[in-house]
Amino acid sequence: MPDHTVQAAYSAIHALYTDLFGSPDSLAPEDTTFAVTHLSPGPVLDLGCGPGHFTKFLTDAGIPTTGIDIVPEFIAHARTTYPDIPFELGSLRTLTAPTESIPAILAWFSLIHLTPTELSTVLTEFHRVLTPGGRLVIGYFESPDTIDPFPHKVTTAYRWPTDTLTEVVTEAGFTALAHLHHPASGNVRPNSALAVMKSQ
Repeated sequence: MPDHTVQAAYSAIHALYTDLFGSPDSLAPEDTTFAVTHLSPGPVLDLGCGPGHFTKFLTDAGIPTTGIDIVPEFIAHARTTYPDIPFELGSLRTLTAPTESIPAILAWFSLIHLTPTELSTVLTEFHRVLTPGGRLVIGYFESPDTIDPFPHKVTTAYRWPTDTLTEVVTEAGFTALAHLHHPASGNVRPNSALAVMKSQ
């Protein structure tokens, strides 16, 4: 899905989104532990950082982190709320970081609006900027069988079977390290996190 479509959709509901999810307290302890385990010691690029809540958590955990997002309202909120943390307006499709300069990337539910073809292209860009052995943690909605587009509350998103997503990241030059699964609960869809390492 084009950046401008995603940006417009999130800009339209940025205040509500920030109220619901914009605090580090909204993050599940299992998720933050998983991220810290696989992204330490950083530095980290938090790509699709939204209102900056995970960026703040990682920074407070002693991991230097920069947040990047395409939604101006999110970046404005993050800069105001966390003035000591660097935040940049930009796209995760075309990173300004030099080749092999970034030790770790967090993509926490920021790849969910990409089609399978777009995801492969973005993973190639992540691979470019990561240092040898660099780490990537991906948060995503999980599907049992097939890549499944669904009507996400903001705009169309995709659910991925973990085995299929692992194949895609492997083809992009990564080695899978660990997987964290959350089953469906109430109104929350099944979701997971995947930690991988640049392998070639």
